[in-house]
Amino acid sequence: MDDLAHTLFWKTWWSWSRPGKEPYTWVDIVCRDFNFLEAASWFVFAILVLLRWRRNRSSSLELWYALAFLLFGVSDLIEAWVLTSWLLWWKGVNLVALYLLRRSVMRKFYPDAKLI
Repeated sequence: MDDLAHTLFWKTWWSWSRPGKEPYTWVDIVCRDFNFLEAASWFVFAILVLLRWRRNRSSSLELWYALAFLLFGVSDLIEAWVLTSWLLWWKGVNLVALYLLRRSVMRKFYPDAKLI
């Protein structure tokens, strides 16, 4: 049971720091750099949602939507250095929140928008 709990919540799947000064592989570098790029993209989405909220002031729900994008970007910054089980759970919960917030915001305030 302890092994299951460890795997579900505390296991480190990948880490940027290597034990014993083991050299970095190209996969390490690509994975880290991709996470930095991905985090920047989520931050841009958060800014775009904030700008839309500022322009329309439709709902404070959009502020939560922007925060969810921001938190997902932060999770990618963490993932650039270490990937753990708890981070995967955080990302999963955050994805569900992003989906539900987007669906709610788009249905209530932008029903004519082409993107679902």
